[in-house]
Amino acid sequence: MASVHSDNNPLGQVSAYRDTYDPSVLFPIERDESWRAQGLDRNQFPFFGVDIWNGYEISWLNAKGKPLVCTAEFRIPATSRYLIESKSFKLYLNSFNQSRFDSVDAVKALMVADLSAAAGVAEGTFVDVIFHGFDTQFPSAPEAKCLDDIDIEVSSYELDPEFLRASGDEIFDGWLCSHLLKSNCPVTGQPDWGSIFVYYRGSKIDEAGLLQYLVSLRQHQDFHEQCVERTFRDISARCQPEALTVYARYVRRGGLDINPFRSSMTDAKAENFRLFRQ
Repeated sequence: MASVHSDNNPLGQVSAYRDTYDPSVLFPIERDESWRAQGLDRNQFPFFGVDIWNGYEISWLNAKGKPLVCTAEFRIPATSRYLIESKSFKLYLNSFNQSRFDSVDAVKALMVADLSAAAGVAEGTFVDVIFHGFDTQFPSAPEAKCLDDIDIEVSSYELDPEFLRASGDEIFDGWLCSHLLKSNCPVTGQPDWGSIFVYYRGSKIDEAGLLQYLVSLRQHQDFHEQCVERTFRDISARCQPEALTVYARYVRRGGLDINPFRSSMTDAKAENFRLFRQ
């Protein structure tokens, strides 16, 4: 069982950057670990979703030794047993840099197999790997009401779901967003910056309270995926919406950005849009 506190975790350690193919550097961490630490069962809060990783530094050599470069999109099902620690993911991708492969399809097949095994996906499912050229057009972000201009007073930066509340009979149906998202890595303490989009349908959520809650994540230490799941859980429990989606778009680090998507709706689609800071 991989743990965030394992001695084998590459986070916070000096790591040799391998430039020849090596899937052994991938470091999986149990998704349930953070939930168990809170005395909770992740399965008690059913949601659907995916972790979308975008890689901007993808390269390998063709059979003649000529470098090829592209960007890549990796979609890891939220139902997988493990999340993949980000530094190990970067080390893995770098391990392709000086390795020769006969075809693009061969590279993709290796990535699908390696990442699916590391993530512990269910039998018959796989991590989706999509290579993008430099002329790829990404979809636009959903039209959302930005909360960042709300005049709130902040006196604490400790995660506090008490800020979340729904009020009255008025129904809200739409997207809300904030670009003030910040959390911290649970191992190194380094800041993780991002934007968060919330689709909410139900008794109107208090927007100032939602913004205060999102700001309260500022000193919270957890992985990107777990921060999104915690936000989904807290809004669900406190406001009981009819439908909910929480989608974070984190700023890239080391050539990778992580974008966890969690929804109560089985047909919700995670569009891989791009924001300016990404």
